[in-house]
Amino acid sequence: MKKLNILLSLLILILAASCAKNMLTMSVTVPAPVTIAPELKKAGIINRCKPTDKGKMFDDIDKVLSAEGKNLDRDGAKLALTGVYDALSGFNRFDAVKQIGDSFPGSPSANVFPAQLDWATIDSICKKNDVEIIFALEFYDTDSKIDYSTVTKQMTNPLGLNIPVIEHHATITTVIKTGWRIYEPASRIVSDEFILSEVVVSEGAGINPLVAVGAISGRKEAVNQASRTIGQHYAARIMPYWIRVSREYFVRGSSDFKIAKRRAQVGDWDGAAELWNRQTTNPKRKAAGRACYNMGISCEINGDLDGAYNWVSKSYTDYKTRAARDYLRILKYRIAQRDELKYQRGE
Repeated sequence: MKKLNILLSLLILILAASCAKNMLTMSVTVPAPVTIAPELKKAGIINRCKPTDKGKMFDDIDKVLSAEGKNLDRDGAKLALTGVYDALSGFNRFDAVKQIGDSFPGSPSANVFPAQLDWATIDSICKKNDVEIIFALEFYDTDSKIDYSTVTKQMTNPLGLNIPVIEHHATITTVIKTGWRIYEPASRIVSDEFILSEVVVSEGAGINPLVAVGAISGRKEAVNQASRTIGQHYAARIMPYWIRVSREYFVRGSSDFKIAKRRAQVGDWDGAAELWNRQTTNPKRKAAGRACYNMGISCEINGDLDGAYNWVSKSYTDYKTRAARDYLRILKYRIAQRDELKYQRGE
């Protein structure tokens, strides 16, 4: 009975603590996964991929698949590069973006990174094409797998009788694998080396496996589209992006907290902050600590991370508000991200 009472007491405390807070979400900007020097304004894009002979096709099914996928890797690589070009051109990050059509040495294997281009070669490419940074598709490879299955269907014969017929289904799963690098010749660094993959599934049906494979249409177009999207996604690695984050704020402590809660619920955060700020001098330490914490929330909503840190620090150091310690870690990280964003933007 004593243990049960302890458990019930803990449960009541947990419920009371959870009822003391509300949740909000907000959008924040985070730095790009890849940081490149902000002074680099002219980008070049090169292709180091070489189409490989994946072996001769002997049986009828392989002949169908081979014909349908003719030049699949070559065309897919070109579209991946087009995707990078389109994205970089649309970001307003660079003053000029060029696709460089020269041939460059690649890897003897289709799906592993080749050795990095030497800096003398990179310098030569940049000088010849008047660019300052190189985006390189280091490898591009597709790998296809065919799976078969059968189902029994009812068909009407010329006599009007329903007869069971075996229908063959073919599913081709194509895995696209790409490898990318970014060369910064001025600083002699490779600022990114990254692999991006995508899976394309195509299906067909027929009276036998050969017909089922032959019935698959649009596979090459789907692979090409996926390749272009891969390029766009890779280019996005140099750009900051938005995410949603969640925060908890206190809604209990005094009548002002209750009114502020209702103001916050209708989006009047400045009105809520007015009441929270008034409560920061509340003689009850718990209420004052919660008010300081909530003022940190208000500052973060308004983009004032330094102000948020100062308020939350006061909540923790002066009033021992437990939640403030974790929030301080979040704010430290956000301040570091803000500084990285300023560098990436050249501010």
